Amino acid sequence: MTATTLDPKTALVLVDLQKGITALPSVHPSEQIVERGARLADAFRAKGLPVVLVHVVGGAPGRTEGELRGRGEVPADWAELRPELNRRESDIVVTKHQWGAFYGTDLDLQLRRRGVTQVVIGGIATSIGVESTARAAHEHGYHVTIAVDAVTDLDERTHRNSVERIFPRLGETDTTDAIIKLLG
Repeated sequence: MTATTLDPKTALVLVDLQKGITALPSVHPSEQIVERGARLADAFRAKGLPVVLVHVVGGAPGRTEGELRGRGEVPADWAELRPELNRRESDIVVTKHQWGAFYGTDLDLQLRRRGVTQVVIGGIATSIGVESTARAAHEHGYHVTIAVDAVTDLDERTHRNSVERIFPRLGETDTTDAIIKLLG
């Protein structure tokens, strides 16, 4: 677990750090994940680098056997980004309707217009939104770094599988502090 470098044009992508998702039970306390995400966002903003705040407002159509379907009505503020992220006018906000932040959104276009070549990713859930976004970033040719202490999941096994097996195949992994140190 060592990130070696950050490209001069690296963007931070924080996935689903919103009121409804962070209220769900998770492996690591979501408050810690939000705090680390906010620290990363502040550090990226201080360097003039893009910060992308992603939130989900629906789900892809189709039948599933998963347990997240059919939970009924969600609270009105379910999709609101957590205020601790200190959203700025310069931040890119991506609204998605499926797991990953790339499919069906303009995220790739927004990043390419800014000359971004690398993304640092954090958020919830590790094996769902974070992993889907990391896979798509890798497939789009971005260098990928995952802040492994800034992600959590609803399930310990799937969290560990993503962190230990999937993320090292998609890029590099490290801690929030180490990534902030790489920013300089």
